Amino acid sequence: MTNDSITVEIEKSLEILGLPKLITKDDIKKRYRYLAKRHHPDRGGSTDKMEEISSAYRLLMHYIDHFRYGFDEAEISRQYPESSHSIRFKF
Repeated sequence: MTNDSITVEIEKSLEILGLPKLITKDDIKKRYRYLAKRHHPDRGGSTDKMEEISSAYRLLMHYIDHFRYGFDEAEISRQYPESSHSIRFKF
C-alpha cells in the first residue's frame, strides 16, 4: 500500500465521519457513536451506510492505536516511509 492510497483512505474515512484532520481518539469515538445512533438499521437506517461508518471508524482507530493522532499527509508519510522509498527506487 502506498502513501497516496493510505492518505486517500484516511481522508475518505474522515469525510465519512465528518471529522477534521486534527482530532483525538475520543473525538472519533464520540462521532462514531453519534452517527451509529442516527444510521443504525434498527433505528430505520441503512445497513450499507452503517457499514461505511463502521469501516471508517475501524480504519481511523487502527491508525491511531498503531501510529499517531494526526491525519495530515506529512504525518501519514512519516508513518509509512518505506512505501515512498520503494516507489522512488522501483525498476
